[in-house]
Amino acid sequence: MKRIAAFLTLAFLGGPLAAQSPKIIPEGKLVEDPRVEALKDLNGYFPFDVPTTVEAWETRAEELRRRVLVANGLWPMPERTPLNAVIHGKVEREGFTVEKVYFESVPGFFVTGLLFRPEGPTDQKRPAVLCPHGHGGRLQDHGADGVLKQIAMGAERFEESGRMPKVARAVTLARLGCVTFLYDMIGYADNRQLSQQLAHGFKKQRPDMEGKESWGLFSTQAEMRLQSVFGLHTWNSIRALDFLESLPDVDPKRIGVTGGSGGGTQTIILGAIDPRPIVAFPNGMVSTSMQGGCTCENTALLRIRTGNVELAGLFAPRPQGMTAANDWTKEMMTKGYPDLQHLYQLYGKKDHVLCEPQTHFPHNYNYVTRGVMYQFFNKHLGLGLPTPIVEEDFPLLTSEEHAVWDAAHPEPEGGDAFERKLTRYLADESDRQFAQLKPGSDDYLELVGGAWKTMIGYDQTVAKLKVPLTLTLNPEANASDQSVIWIDGQGKDGLYDSAGMPLPGVAGLVKSGVRLVTADLFMQGEYLGDEAALKETRSVPNPREFAGYTFGYNDPLFAQRVHDILNLIAAEKKRGVKTIHLVGTHGAGQWVAAARAVGEAFPGKTIVDTGGFRFADLTSYRHPEFLPGSVKYGDVPGLLALLSPNPLWILGEGDSAPELVSAAFQAKGTELKSSSEKALPEAAIDWLMK
Repeated sequence: MKRIAAFLTLAFLGGPLAAQSPKIIPEGKLVEDPRVEALKDLNGYFPFDVPTTVEAWETRAEELRRRVLVANGLWPMPERTPLNAVIHGKVEREGFTVEKVYFESVPGFFVTGLLFRPEGPTDQKRPAVLCPHGHGGRLQDHGADGVLKQIAMGAERFEESGRMPKVARAVTLARLGCVTFLYDMIGYADNRQLSQQLAHGFKKQRPDMEGKESWGLFSTQAEMRLQSVFGLHTWNSIRALDFLESLPDVDPKRIGVTGGSGGGTQTIILGAIDPRPIVAFPNGMVSTSMQGGCTCENTALLRIRTGNVELAGLFAPRPQGMTAANDWTKEMMTKGYPDLQHLYQLYGKKDHVLCEPQTHFPHNYNYVTRGVMYQFFNKHLGLGLPTPIVEEDFPLLTSEEHAVWDAAHPEPEGGDAFERKLTRYLADESDRQFAQLKPGSDDYLELVGGAWKTMIGYDQTVAKLKVPLTLTLNPEANASDQSVIWIDGQGKDGLYDSAGMPLPGVAGLVKSGVRLVTADLFMQGEYLGDEAALKETRSVPNPREFAGYTFGYNDPLFAQRVHDILNLIAAEKKRGVKTIHLVGTHGAGQWVAAARAVGEAFPGKTIVDTGGFRFADLTSYRHPEFLPGSVKYGDVPGLLALLSPNPLWILGEGDSAPELVSAAFQAKGTELKSSSEKALPEAAIDWLMK
């Protein structure tokens, strides 16, 4: 069937009501809507449209930082529990020392790595560098034959130290005078409490790790609580900075961070949300092209209408460098880097951003690239060393010298049971934080409301979309008075009974002369043509069953339907309507509640029929009602509590509203009603229009 090109609005004048929901789209046609096109995935195009002023960028940056924090499960920031750091097994080499490190980023969950220090006394403050790594791992070894190939192509210089490029980076930084912490990604080297196969190779959902009380990572429950490997990596990086700052020989005002590939992703994200690093070198991942292919580099909500170049821009105007290689970064010199230069120029700091073309090399953090980084850090960490800086050879560490765990320092527990314990701890700590907020308070509205705004993601892009299947009754009603937007889970057909007659409440509102607006929201009613209602949402064409691959780049269907409601509200405001009442019935209550919660404040009452729905009851991230973060931020009661500035009537929750909701409305002194009827009572309609 062909899609109809025009967005249509059907308006009914006063007079006899239709006996069924009128059809707007001609027979054989489908609705034209850009949202029905192919979903965006990690291989899309992610340009950075730089604002024209610093002020405009700072506004955008604030929204982006909240998005990054929410997506990581770090809004608000968790409690920084004691690190209980252990440093042991010191090895002395020419120009540097190496020590083994482990500490707890949260109780019982360990970060592991090697601490490289310049040789000499440790009673003076030195600059420090944090080194996350990518999928080669801390122990990446080209091998004797492999390093010869690297040398032949000009990518490495030394047969011995060139075998292990991650260690070579840390050793050289230490020799340059920097205390350097090279730490493990989850699943690599000594960080094995969560396996490499789970963190980086996850493919299929695990029914045995799904449940409302106990669950694993990548599960629907974890996604609705924004628990992810990506978020754990980010938190580990934040705590790694805490660890570096705690060392007596580190100058906390001179800390840099650099990683390549997956470590480049971690560098981008850490720099976006943590003000402590004064210089960064995120290599191999700042690109308008592929955004990171691993499950560890993706998480729900992160890159919706943004990408790695713009996220790297959050580091501005602090100095930031990178290289372009013959990979997804190969077009950076013309797509991405000029935009970052433009952004830095807004601050008068164009020379603080660098992208060096190295497109004769494939994806790398090799000897040549490391050399670019050393020069950049020498300048911006104030090392004061003569240039050029040349990396020198060193004897490789032995396996025993690399290993963090030994008989005196036994490896901690891991596996499925630990994974469940970790996700439970994270959930309990999050719940504890929100329990400390007073419902209805400014802090509650800022933190919980701010999270819901990010989760829904209503911005100027979606605000420009039209709602094509809109039905207006009494369109000539006094535009300056009031209107009702009534949304039903069955679309506009839901305003009619099984006999095809308008519901009593609908008929009563129309006869009273009020302007009433309803619609088929996205993928409702006429959107579907002859197809049945959706049982599951679309996903990107990736065989790995991971929500982040789809919802890290695309709005969930729940959010898209809320966008439609917000656009209906905007249209009524544009008409000059002063008071807009909202009604959500038969599965649309949570959409209407979200629209009232995240939109700009406006006068009007709200009727929400929840039907007892809870996000926590969902068992699949493909469910049409799935929304990442919905359980973390209070589920339906937490959402309803955000409506406290306006009068609310709740159906489906019994004769008493949930305790959290009651407390919020009591704090605001706003009218709240709750009734157990399954159908919208006439009294609710009367209340609406008083």
